[in-house]
Amino acid sequence: MNNSSKRIGRPPVREAKLKDGFYVEIRNRGAKERGIKIHCANEKELELLKARYGTTKDIVVLGEYKDNEKV
Repeated sequence: MNNSSKRIGRPPVREAKLKDGFYVEIRNRGAKERGIKIHCANEKELELLKARYGTTKDIVVLGEYKDNEKV
């Protein structure tokens, strides 16, 4: 047997590094659980995203991130 096939158990879980830009969380209206995080490179894309999903989904703007930290 290979050493690679002997690995047992879960892999370590780490936080994902966030890209620079704006983040929005979109979820179904009235849902209490977390939604999907979507990355937008600039404010224009953010406004287009709000217009597209704003009528049917709840949108939470998480803010702008730079170097994996909130600005």
